[in-house]
Amino acid sequence: MFTRLKNPVLRYFVYLVYFVIILFCAVELNFLWLFGYSPDTQDIKNPTLSIASDVYTADGKLIGRYYKENRQPVEFEKISPNLIHALVSTEDTRFYQHHGVDFYGLISGIVSTATGDRRGASTITQQLAKNLFQTRKKKYQGPISHIPVLRTVAYKFKEWLTAFKIERAYSKNQILTLYFNTVPFGNNSFGIKTASLKYFDKNPDRVNPAEAATLIGMLKATSTYNPIKNPEKSKERRNVVLSQMEKYHYLSKNKFTTYSAEPIKLDLSYVENESQGGSYIRSAVDKWLEKWCKDNDYDLYEDGLKIYTTIDSRLQQYAEESVAEKMKLLQKRFQNVWGKENPWRTLDGNEIVDFPQKAVQRLPIYKMLEKKYKNNPDSIEAYFNRKKRMRVFSWKNENQDTTFSTYDSIKYYARLLNTGMMTMQPATGEIKVWVGGINHQYFKYDHVNQAKRQAGSTFKPFAYLAAIDNGYTPCDKFTDKPVSIKYTLKSTGEQEVWEPKNADFHFSYNEMSLRWAMGKSVNSITAQITEKVGWDKVVEYAHKCGIESDLESVPSVSLGSNDVSVYEMVRAYSTFLNKGERIDPILVSKITDDKGNVLAEFKPTNTPVLSEETAWLMLYMFRGGMEEPGGTSQALWEYNDLWKNGNNQIGGKTGTTSGYADGWYMGITKDLVTGVWVGADERSVHFKTSQTGEGSHTALPIFGLFMEKVYDDPKSGFGPGPFPKPWSKITKQYNCPTPRPRADTTKTDSTIVAPIDSSAVPVPETEP
Repeated sequence: MFTRLKNPVLRYFVYLVYFVIILFCAVELNFLWLFGYSPDTQDIKNPTLSIASDVYTADGKLIGRYYKENRQPVEFEKISPNLIHALVSTEDTRFYQHHGVDFYGLISGIVSTATGDRRGASTITQQLAKNLFQTRKKKYQGPISHIPVLRTVAYKFKEWLTAFKIERAYSKNQILTLYFNTVPFGNNSFGIKTASLKYFDKNPDRVNPAEAATLIGMLKATSTYNPIKNPEKSKERRNVVLSQMEKYHYLSKNKFTTYSAEPIKLDLSYVENESQGGSYIRSAVDKWLEKWCKDNDYDLYEDGLKIYTTIDSRLQQYAEESVAEKMKLLQKRFQNVWGKENPWRTLDGNEIVDFPQKAVQRLPIYKMLEKKYKNNPDSIEAYFNRKKRMRVFSWKNENQDTTFSTYDSIKYYARLLNTGMMTMQPATGEIKVWVGGINHQYFKYDHVNQAKRQAGSTFKPFAYLAAIDNGYTPCDKFTDKPVSIKYTLKSTGEQEVWEPKNADFHFSYNEMSLRWAMGKSVNSITAQITEKVGWDKVVEYAHKCGIESDLESVPSVSLGSNDVSVYEMVRAYSTFLNKGERIDPILVSKITDDKGNVLAEFKPTNTPVLSEETAWLMLYMFRGGMEEPGGTSQALWEYNDLWKNGNNQIGGKTGTTSGYADGWYMGITKDLVTGVWVGADERSVHFKTSQTGEGSHTALPIFGLFMEKVYDDPKSGFGPGPFPKPWSKITKQYNCPTPRPRADTTKTDSTIVAPIDSSAVPVPETEP
């Protein structure tokens, strides 16, 4: 047939036409399964933007959802004409003339690209096809996708076919509505309503031409033209969009001149509630599954997964109740301590006068204002001093409306105490409780696994562990006396002398067993033990048990001078209750698809790092906090429901750091290990005295109330009882009761130390 065409140009043109037709048919029919699935008519008429993934507790309660439609869908009538004009004039000027694919625009785009003026030729409908059906995702791919050139051709043909189908199924206005509800604006913002509220605190029907141009300008590259991160580039792009609106007569010359001269005026006061029902647990699971989703090509926000966590809904509820009850009281105590004084202080008690100014300079918007108001700091100050309506967190009323300036807001939030709490069952490796803070809506930062703070005296057990595992026994005795340790600072090579003091600057000169010294948390004896075993050995054992943070190896390491997370501390303490095996905890036990098919199951990984004898002896040492004279856990005796069965045992360790900036409690029962941290997010904000700010007065009460609630519920599955009996033969002497002294002269759980090098390692201070 083709040989009848004598003109070679015409003949090859016909060849091309036939090839394109055949290729279109092959792509549409997925010939030999080479091209992947193409959306059919039913898909087009009933589009599924994404399927939400659900998160459940171990006992089957829904606690959160993940979905990309953080968007809030909007009707066509609620979209400003300014947005439509900006979109059409910039992205697809022939939108109302073509039927999904603009061949004229395609040819002109190819010509422009060939002459050096590269530009895209995708229509709004094609972009919708890509956004709505993710035509380049794995589901829509076939073997052809592995061949570079053919892959691109197949992608384009599939987008064209889908665009034609969309145009047949929907009107132009419906297409625009779908587009505006599906288009991404970066930073987990999808849809025009979410974006307009986020950047301008306006609904889409109220944006002016300049604001519309800013939003539409972001579509080319959401990060590059983000008005918060890159205000100058965003303004340039906005003006390009405005010029397009003026070119196609959507904007007068005068208005173009006026709007293009204006700076970008953002309003970031809108508080977005995007918890989607799960708060800190939901965020933790998201991070937990990040690698699994990437390795297995799943999208947590649109693939309809069912995620079953190890969280126990009862224990989680009791933990959240305990945190709320005790933190509310702690905040009241904090307010009473400081009154109208500013609590941001240096360690010697002096107010940090420029604290609010330094905090403002860390805000993302500060750099944008510096560029906007060059050499005019007064204008910047005026911006941050301007009052505006906002909603803030309050223990009196969780969502309290008020009128604050930025400075007011910074000062208000800096005074709020926060917390992190985690509970784990070492026998199974399952995380049962995860409380990342006091309120996820206002405080996104997770204080379980993201935040790291000095551990104070809760780190001392690793020094005693190193001693017990290297020849010492719980009954070996040291004298509470002054200590002077010479060492070389590795960072500088300088010789230093460390002379730690007890909290009251008094040494009793009593002989104390290791169990008594650890239970009472005596600094001088902890320092002597650290010198005997070596601070490198203390670091080694901390890492063995599960501390992953970098630890500077200095004598004060055993007094908790390094930053660690609640998650790490709970994991490390769980090693003792797990017969000396370090655990890689699990937060997720199983994942299924939306039809219930199991996609993955997770089990904890255990690694033997201690002998069973050493692990059991450490549990016996932890009980010293309750049983030895002056033990720092003895405030738990006040919680009567912990002891009503008569044979319950609890071990634990309190911790407090310099200036009472951090309060810790690590609690161990026969089944569970719980870690609690309390403090302000700014380390310079803290209590004044040990009576108000030590760990036994801040973190321990949360643990005590939590365990009371657990024990009071017979359905919790966790009751009181004694610690496990030795798992193997105990060869070391350990049963050496301490005589009860008449006077207790070293009653404080002290981590106060003489300064070694203020530029090197900050050292925790005191804690009864």
